[in-house]
Amino acid sequence: MKRWRQLAELFRVFFKIGLFTFGGGYAMISLIGHEVGERRGWIDGDELAEVFAIAESTPGPIAINAATYVGYRRSGVAGGVWATLGVVMPSFVIIYAISLFFERFMALSAVANAFRGIQVAVAFLILRAGLRMAGKLPRRWFEMGLCAAAAGAVLGINAFGWRFSTVWLILGGGAAGLLHRRARQLGKGAGQ
Repeated sequence: MKRWRQLAELFRVFFKIGLFTFGGGYAMISLIGHEVGERRGWIDGDELAEVFAIAESTPGPIAINAATYVGYRRSGVAGGVWATLGVVMPSFVIIYAISLFFERFMALSAVANAFRGIQVAVAFLILRAGLRMAGKLPRRWFEMGLCAAAAGAVLGINAFGWRFSTVWLILGGGAAGLLHRRARQLGKGAGQ
C-alpha cells in the first residue's frame, strides 16, 4: 500500500509540474527544483544540479529525463514510469484538445495575447532556474569562470543568430572539467 501511495505521489507531483508549466522543459527546471528539492527533499541541491546536467545531455526532453531520474531514484523503475507519465500527460491532453480546435482557438485575440504574456513569464522562469543553479556553484575560480564562459558563449551565439547545438557546450564543459582535474592531480604529484 505504501508503494502505491509513493507512486501516486510521484505521478501527482509531476502531473502538477506538467500542468502548470508553460514553455517546455527549461521552464520546468525551476518548478522541478522547488517541488522535489526544496519542498519534498527527495533530492538535495548538489544532486539536483547533476540531474539537470544529465537530463540535458541525454537524448530527449529535459523535463522528461529529469522526471524519469527522480522517479527512478525515489521508487525504482515503476517510479520512473509513473513520474514520466505524470509530466507528459498534461501536455499530451492539452495539445490534443488544442489540435481539435487550433485554427479557431488561435483566431481569438485574447488567446494570442495570453500566449505573448506567457512567453515573457517563461523567459523569466528559465532565467530564474539558471541563476539558482549558478548560485549553488562552488565559489572557486574554475567553476565561476566556466559558468561565465558558457553564459557568454550562449549570449554571443544568440546575439549573432548562429546555429549551434548546446551539446557542444556541455561536452566542452565536461572536457574542461576533466582537464582541470587532471592538471590539479599533476600539480599535486609534482609538489610531492
